[in-house]
Amino acid sequence: MSEHHDALEHLNKHLTLSDKLVAAHQSLQQVYPFVARIAVTLYDSETTVLKTYIDSSGDESPLEHYQTLIDDAPSLKKLLDKGVPRVINNMITFNDGGHEHTSRIGRQGYAASYTLPMFNDGVFFGFIFFNSSKKDVFTEHVLSQIDVYGHMIALMIINEFSAIKTLTAAVKTTGHITHCRDPETGSHLDRMSRYSLIIANAIADKYGLTDEYIEHVFMFSPLHDIGKIAIPDGVLLNPERLSEPEMEVMKTHTRKGREMIDDLVINFGLQNIEHVDVLRNIAEYHHEAINGSGYPDGKKMDEIPLEARIVAVADVFDALTSRRPYKQAWTNEHAISQLQQLAGKTLDKDCVTALLDNMDEVVKIQKQFSESLFG
Repeated sequence: MSEHHDALEHLNKHLTLSDKLVAAHQSLQQVYPFVARIAVTLYDSETTVLKTYIDSSGDESPLEHYQTLIDDAPSLKKLLDKGVPRVINNMITFNDGGHEHTSRIGRQGYAASYTLPMFNDGVFFGFIFFNSSKKDVFTEHVLSQIDVYGHMIALMIINEFSAIKTLTAAVKTTGHITHCRDPETGSHLDRMSRYSLIIANAIADKYGLTDEYIEHVFMFSPLHDIGKIAIPDGVLLNPERLSEPEMEVMKTHTRKGREMIDDLVINFGLQNIEHVDVLRNIAEYHHEAINGSGYPDGKKMDEIPLEARIVAVADVFDALTSRRPYKQAWTNEHAISQLQQLAGKTLDKDCVTALLDNMDEVVKIQKQFSESLFG
C-alpha cells in the first residue's frame, strides 16, 4: 500500500466559496502554473445584468463590485447565445469594443483567457474565467483538464445556491405566506432587494465588502419580513393605521422571523449555508434605528449589523414610494426629502447617501418592477 496526497483535500473542509475557489486554483496551478486567476460572475436573468461574485485574485483583483448588462458585453453575449466556451490565446489581439471590464483585465497584464458558461439544468447562470499570465497556452489538451475544474467550481456554486433556494422555498411555502397575506409584497420584494444591492455596491469600498457578501445581501433581503407569517390577520391585514397595542403585536415579527430562520435552517439541514447570519440579522434587526429608537433591542449606530442597515433604507424607500391601503405612493422627490431627514437619525447616513446617489438605477428598477393590480 502507498499513500497519496489529495490535491483538493481543502474542499473537504467547511470553507467559504471564495476559499474553495482559491484552493481549486492552487491545485490547478500545480499542473498549470500560468493560470493566474479564476473568477466567477453571476447572471440576473430578470435584469440581464452580469455581476462579479468571487475570484482567486486576493487583494489584486482587477474587477470588484462591477456589473454590466449582457448586451453591453457583445463577446460574452455571443457565448450566451451559443452556449459554448470561448478561448482567447492572445489578449493583445482581442478587441471587445474597449469596454471597462476588458480594459481592467488588460491592465492587469493577463495574456490569455478561457471563459466557460455555467448552466444549471440547462439554465444559464454565469461565467467562469480562467486568466493566464502567458499567451498561447490554452491548447485542447490543457482545456480538457481545465474543464473538469470549471464544472467542479460550477457545481460548488450550484450546491450553495440550491441550499439558499431550498430555504427560500420553505419560507414561501409555509402558509402560502406573504403573497397571500401581506399587502407589502409582490413587486416590493423585487425592488427593495435590488435597492439593497445598489446600496451595498456603493458602500463596498468604504466597508471592505466582498462581492460574495453583497450577493448574499441581495438574495436574503426579500426574506426580511418572514416573521409576518406569525402575525394575526386582524393586525397584518388591517387597512387602517395600527393602534398602539396592534403595533406592539406587529413588532414581534422581527424576533419571530429570526426564530423561524433558526428552525428552518435546522429542520432542513442548511447549517452550512454561507452567510446565514446575514439572513438572521436582516430578519431580526431591519427595524432597528441609528438613534436607538427602533426594535426589537433598541440597538444604536454600529451595534446594528450593516446588512440590516442596508435593508432598512431599501425597505423604507420602497414603502414610501409604494401605494398602501392607508396611503398613496409618494413621489421620488418627496421620498428623497424624507430619507434625507431620517439619515443619521433612524436610518444609516451612508446607506441613504448610497441610494440617493444612484437614483438613475433606482428609477430603472421602478420601471421594470412597477406595481400591478396584484401588487
